[in-house]
Amino acid sequence: MSAPHRIDVHQHVVPPFYAKAMPTHGGDPSGTVIPQWSPESAIDFMDSQAIATGILSLTAPSVVRWDKSERRKMARRVNEYTADLVAKRPDRFGNFATLPVPDVDGALRELEHALNTQQADGVILLANYAGKYLGDAAFEPLWAELDRRQAVVFVHPGQPPLPIAAGVAGPLVDYPFDTTRTAVQLVLNGIVDRYPGARIILAHAGGFLPYASHRFAELARVFRPDAADPTDILASFLRFYFDTALSSGPAALTSLKASSGSGRVLFGSDFPYAPADVAASFSAKLDAYDGQTASQRKAISHCNAWTLFPRLAVSDTSDVGLRSNGPVS
Repeated sequence: MSAPHRIDVHQHVVPPFYAKAMPTHGGDPSGTVIPQWSPESAIDFMDSQAIATGILSLTAPSVVRWDKSERRKMARRVNEYTADLVAKRPDRFGNFATLPVPDVDGALRELEHALNTQQADGVILLANYAGKYLGDAAFEPLWAELDRRQAVVFVHPGQPPLPIAAGVAGPLVDYPFDTTRTAVQLVLNGIVDRYPGARIILAHAGGFLPYASHRFAELARVFRPDAADPTDILASFLRFYFDTALSSGPAALTSLKASSGSGRVLFGSDFPYAPADVAASFSAKLDAYDGQTASQRKAISHCNAWTLFPRLAVSDTSDVGLRSNGPVS
């Protein structure tokens, strides 16, 4: 395996105390089983996939199922745990801080602590909170602060407020739909235009957004007479960044390239919720995709991420050798 060079913006942390507490706090409504994880297993996986650094985030359902005061405490505990991993291995790990949304006041307090004190690389938001999507007016104060701070915002899906189809797991189909819903609402409700300082990464190539972007742009005025011109809506969709987690098959990459180019596409694995062999399969699909130039491959692998996370940039990828797997916990 070549020296690690990829920057993985979609990699999850599973703190042991969080995994232990989740079953007594309602579990995961999607039915997902929490996978086994450790910092060492994450580094082993990264080394096997030429990943230099993984930006860690707590996936759905995050801390939503804790009561308000306990939600704030658990978010802080998760962020302290992850920040400690980054402090020990800043070359191998990054941190998208967890916010105790839908508690907006609590989220604003935790955002300040995470970015000022813990020097987090950004924050993670779920696409919906109890059926309320991120373009809702309730979240406007949070977007205003994220914009002011020019924060990187990783938007990850959860289970939408729909029953799971029999035999079709929520993360299989419902999660891409959830991301699509929130992305379209963020544009139609004007959030991305009012708060351009917030750099938004959509998980899983934006769900169905790249494939159906023209449908959304052309039909918007049919249902919302106040909607912007289709050209302006398509331009707003281009404000998003997209990761490749579970989304680097040739059909998805062709659609993503056609709708947004390669300058805002970032590498993602979804480890450990995507098992190592599945994540590796998608990395191989990405490497094998012949619809990209060498420069575009490099951009997706790490150069695009360097614009968002300058602390991870190096002068040349040859400078990035295999890091020592020293103790991290």
